[in-house]
Amino acid sequence: MSNPLLDFADLPLFDAVQPEHVEPAVDVLMAQAQTALDTVTQLNFPTEWKAIAQVLDVATEKLGRAWGAVNHLNSVADSPEFRAAFNAALPKVTEFWTRLGSDERLYAKYKAIDINTLNTEQKQAHLNAMRNFVLGGADLTGAAKQRFAAIQEQQAEVGQKFSENTLDATDSFALLVNENDLIGVPDDVKQAAKTSAEKDGQTGYKLTLKMPCYLPVMQFAQSSGLREKLYRAHVTRASDQAVGDAQRFDNSSLIKDILTLRKEEAQLLGFANFAEVSLVPKMAESPTKVITFLRDLAARARPFAQKDVADLRAFAAEHLNLQDPQAWDWPYIGEKLKEARYSFSEQEVKQYFTAPKVLAGLFKIIETLFEVSIRTDTAPIWHPAVQFYRIERQGALVGQFYLDQPARNGKRGGAWMDDVRARWLRPDTGQLQTPVAQLVCNFADGVDGKPALLTHDDVTTLFHEFGHGLHHMLTQVNERDVSGISGVEWDAVELPSQFMENFCWEWEVLRHMTAHVDTGEPLPRALFDKMVAAKNYQSGLQTLRQIEFALFDMLLHSSHDPAQDFMPLLQAVRAEVAVLPSPAFNRSAHTFSHIFAGGYAAGYYSYKWAEVLSADAYAAFEETLQSDGSHDIETGRRYRKAILEAGGSRTALESFKAFRGREPSLDALLRHQGMSA
Repeated sequence: MSNPLLDFADLPLFDAVQPEHVEPAVDVLMAQAQTALDTVTQLNFPTEWKAIAQVLDVATEKLGRAWGAVNHLNSVADSPEFRAAFNAALPKVTEFWTRLGSDERLYAKYKAIDINTLNTEQKQAHLNAMRNFVLGGADLTGAAKQRFAAIQEQQAEVGQKFSENTLDATDSFALLVNENDLIGVPDDVKQAAKTSAEKDGQTGYKLTLKMPCYLPVMQFAQSSGLREKLYRAHVTRASDQAVGDAQRFDNSSLIKDILTLRKEEAQLLGFANFAEVSLVPKMAESPTKVITFLRDLAARARPFAQKDVADLRAFAAEHLNLQDPQAWDWPYIGEKLKEARYSFSEQEVKQYFTAPKVLAGLFKIIETLFEVSIRTDTAPIWHPAVQFYRIERQGALVGQFYLDQPARNGKRGGAWMDDVRARWLRPDTGQLQTPVAQLVCNFADGVDGKPALLTHDDVTTLFHEFGHGLHHMLTQVNERDVSGISGVEWDAVELPSQFMENFCWEWEVLRHMTAHVDTGEPLPRALFDKMVAAKNYQSGLQTLRQIEFALFDMLLHSSHDPAQDFMPLLQAVRAEVAVLPSPAFNRSAHTFSHIFAGGYAAGYYSYKWAEVLSADAYAAFEETLQSDGSHDIETGRRYRKAILEAGGSRTALESFKAFRGREPSLDALLRHQGMSA
């Protein structure tokens, strides 16, 4: 059998990979990697960086790339057959990586490398490797080492099951309604719901919990009863409070298992809790420092959030006859107040953001700021909606990326960037391998033959993920483990993504990326000015919401006893931070995939931490803005070289200081969000 997962000639053969390819490919590549490991750990094998890389890194990189393709397909094209194949191979792959990371023979080889023979990039990669050996259990022996390995396998399996339950709970919900239920809901959302019902052979409108359907219904539907049904279904997904037979996807016991395993792992490694383990490779030094940072930011945001709520309550009582608003009413009230205060609606704005035009505008700012060109390209793809592009500088290939925008069943929610392969001066061939990224979103698809329409939030999400992609693709580092996003501290990795969001608020950028879906007219300046006036609308509330998630995450992994129910902790955090009450049945933690299945455990604070860095970095562009509203190319060049091109080859703080000439300050973030004193 010709196995597409074993073809490394160029890009992954996504269109050819079938479930039956997964396990045979994994077996072959693991055997090759094991042989390589056995080879480099021989006593007579040279203790040299390049010698080890030529044998071991080449073999493990192939395994990583193949498994990355499998993992990706599992996220964007889930099916019962593929899920079964993924789950069958997952324990083997986890076991191998765990064993590799804790191999005392390999650890000894790395210890024996003369760091004076290494270049700057290799020294950083070596430093990271030594740290990762310790965190990977290389110092453990006997039963402790065996238990550590077993914990890694169990965590992988339980985390995967958490993801599956979240996806299945989301996909399993559908509510069939009639047109009268949807008064106030935008026409394109209604049309998509009608088409969805027709596909099922039903009349009416099929509503789901996918964001392109759920969010506009919550914002615009006049029926409080309909909003309540959707809200309850959404916040009880994958929990013991779920409606009807959806309780079969309950994640409660899995969360307890995950937390128990993490605490045991931490204690085996000599740490008091998992938060301490999580912070070892991050910028923040301790859980206490993170908690202090979050509470300080909460105190600054709280007065603004309290005013947001007071305004909402007053408006609801006076204009909407809602004297006692419930949790499902706030998005609707918020949208109505925004329309009244700023004389525009998100629905009005959305008509100007057609997906092709937005993409063209995004490419224009990237090409201008970072002195590259973006061209369409061809590659095997996993779905007809996927697009593929190449980035060039002066005719030379810099990187390539896949873009998968629309939401669909079998594709997990949210948006993310992942790497297909890293930039690497390959030690086996001496050839430079260019980086490739995947950018995944969950936007509404086009209806009635028209292009997809994006909300301004969708546009911001697209820019955010492209920031991650640029960090990965524009790197000039040749050492794989510190090129692009590799080796970057987790709480700084959001800097380039959040930095890019700022351009979604610039007239000179936006006017090039809008065209009304019916008339082709660009976004009127008057409407843009209203958007800018509303930019910090409810920024206090939104800040507290993020702090609520982040503080819950950090306390959950530092002071919570996994044997106890975590809901009282969540309620205590809400009581401390939130200014809007959540219903007792709200179980949003049960689908908190970021921390239970997405690598952000004791790291969700990173979004706010990195926002300080990104706001301060963007302030440099504000300070050098040209009189015509265009950006100073030299500032773009400095940012590219100091932040994007440097990747993980030095600490994030060193890169930031190389760009700004000083340490970061909180001032720019508070100013950008309208919360400065």
